Amino acid sequence: MGVSNPEFLVVGHITKPHGTRGELLVWPLTDRPDTVFAQGAELVIGDVAGGLGDEPLGVTVEQSRPFKKGLLVKLSDARSRDMAAELAGRYLLAATAVLEPLDEGEVFYHQLLGIAVELVDGTRVGTVREVFEARPADLLEVETEVGKTVLIPFAAHIVREVNVAAGRLVIDPPAGLLDL
Repeated sequence: MGVSNPEFLVVGHITKPHGTRGELLVWPLTDRPDTVFAQGAELVIGDVAGGLGDEPLGVTVEQSRPFKKGLLVKLSDARSRDMAAELAGRYLLAATAVLEPLDEGEVFYHQLLGIAVELVDGTRVGTVREVFEARPADLLEVETEVGKTVLIPFAAHIVREVNVAAGRLVIDPPAGLLDL
């Protein structure tokens, strides 16, 4: 069965301070940065491993704006460049309960971890061990029933059904994909 829902999800990575007034360059790790980093949004500054750490710090987004491939974010507790510099390398998390509900057919990637992978005929292939964000399609690392590891594109023409509640993902791979 899949992983239970965590209380917090990683939504961004603080890379470095920007300017002198405490702005942070953040790489968003969410498909919905406009709402997650909206003015007034409540976030938690976690540790450098993406966890809450020993002393998580709750902050409020004062403002955010696009910058290159990321965002410049001003947080309530970062008033200077020095304060912002102390946050570099840490992750921003959001409470799962306050995140926008997923659209039909969408899943959080953590929900895929540990679920069974089957062919359309019901043959068990293995279990999802990891999800890698890649282009042109994200990849599922699947440990097969014979102990081999295969990467399967998380693409609509291959992944035919995802049923998180049932702990099941159905694939229709092209010939040879599982032999790699």
